[in-house]
Amino acid sequence: MAEEDPGIRSQVGGDGVQYVHIDRAAVGNSLSPSARDALTDAFEAAANDPRVRAVLLSSAGERHFCAGAGLSTRPAATTPAPEKRPGDVARLLQRGWQRLIAAVLDCDKPVVAALNGTAVGAGVSLVLACDFVVMAAGSTLIEAFVDRGILPDAGAIHLLTRIVGLRRASEILMLGEPVDAARCLEWGLVNRVTGSEEVHDVAADVARRLAAGPSVMLALTKRLLSVSSESDRARAFEQEAWAAEIVSSTADLAEGLRAFAERRPARFEGR
Repeated sequence: MAEEDPGIRSQVGGDGVQYVHIDRAAVGNSLSPSARDALTDAFEAAANDPRVRAVLLSSAGERHFCAGAGLSTRPAATTPAPEKRPGDVARLLQRGWQRLIAAVLDCDKPVVAALNGTAVGAGVSLVLACDFVVMAAGSTLIEAFVDRGILPDAGAIHLLTRIVGLRRASEILMLGEPVDAARCLEWGLVNRVTGSEEVHDVAADVARRLAAGPSVMLALTKRLLSVSSESDRARAFEQEAWAAEIVSSTADLAEGLRAFAERRPARFEGR
């Protein structure tokens, strides 16, 4: 039997951007286990590839960005369920969706999402884990867990609370109502809202701009941002100081200072 094509396309461009594309429009760009793991592998590869200086995440079509785990693809109710042992659900989540979200968060390259349709459930977490989100005006985010009686997973509670605060996270997760582009922008869930025909070009422009930036500095800035809400002031200041120590010896910093003195744009090489 031929192996399933997971529908994840990934390639590194000459501009230093790794273009990662979910090509599963026929199933709402939902992620089967093999597709989810292939997407995880793409982000882990980006983190380890010195050619990659930024990542652009996009998906096929204009209706769905990512419909999450795709509950409709689960076995029918008539299929006998395997015996469940204590810890099975936790292990599956840790090795599956949590691993994917962690791969996006831990990738030391800036990640930009071109949000060109509805994101649902775990697909919302995939969006929130990115560093920059460009959203089409007609797109929505829907945390549909409550409608199915499922505990919010894939890091949803952690990510939403960190971004929008307790009250708005409670509203989004407990009511499960669609959050349109205007509210997403107002609440800080996305960075920019554009027309659907522009979303990919705008996101690609952001990714290329980041790829042309000082990569070591950007990687460490991303790391400090990710732990900022979890650190007390003393720890945050200590981490900042050591990050500055690392950046101080980079070629990009030297180039940035030269460019400033010579009144010209800096030409960063990512080292």
